[in-house]
Amino acid sequence: MTRYVLRAVSLAAALGLWQLLTSLNVDLWLRFSQFPTVADVAHAFADRVSGPNYWTDLTDSLTRILSGFLLAAVLGVATGVLVARSRLAEDLLGPLLEVVRPIPAIALVPVAILLFPSNEQGIVFITFTAAYFPVLVSTRHAVRALPPAWEEAVRTMGGGRWRILGSVVLPGALPGIFGGLSVGIGVSWICVISAEMISGQYGVGYRTWQDYTVVDYPGVFVGMVTIGVLGWLTSTAVELLGRRLTRWLPRTSYVPAARTRTPKRPSHAGHAPTAVRTEEARDEHLV
Repeated sequence: MTRYVLRAVSLAAALGLWQLLTSLNVDLWLRFSQFPTVADVAHAFADRVSGPNYWTDLTDSLTRILSGFLLAAVLGVATGVLVARSRLAEDLLGPLLEVVRPIPAIALVPVAILLFPSNEQGIVFITFTAAYFPVLVSTRHAVRALPPAWEEAVRTMGGGRWRILGSVVLPGALPGIFGGLSVGIGVSWICVISAEMISGQYGVGYRTWQDYTVVDYPGVFVGMVTIGVLGWLTSTAVELLGRRLTRWLPRTSYVPAARTRTPKRPSHAGHAPTAVRTEEARDEHLV
């Protein structure tokens, strides 16, 4: 509970500082007088939530992000495993992927407009591209980092290629795969919002840009807060899913150092000293 209280206090302190600087119109080097106050943003947020457009934009953005991200997760993992396990695939696909990977996904907006017949498909393509390469690279490195002894053990027991893939490669690479998924979902939100600002018709990014063009700054901050909350929720969902699927891994956690007192007399037979028992309890907590 202490950790949750500290997090709530830090958020409340940030909001309080924001309200103080904007309500006093502080202009030192940063011009806080141009910012709306927390109260203004809260009122605008209440107005948006009570209307139908907010929920329509929310649904459209979530549909785009989930469509592109799920497609990137499947193809990114498959391509990463293929490139890491096959020298032929690495020679054929590696150069092309490395040339395309440094291109920012948002720079592909003109390509999406020319390539796809609708803006909706183009935005999903941008979202897919943004998440695909982090998943691909993380999967490739995770598969290549697996100890060869695991695969040799399965081969010794008569396991074939598919057995190795299902019992060694994919389970062993799961931590790295979910690391790439966590990065990919965040990059996807950045790019889908940018794509909606450029070529969207509905969505949180489109609405935020429209508010900026009509100088509705509280509405702009409503869009920013919505994007932040949605990104946090989806990233948390990916992280929780990763912890669920990799619960067999040992977990490390902060354990306060306990004060131990060295016993003056030797312990009786069959009983461990106090310091040893404390250390064992701490090790059990880490697993």
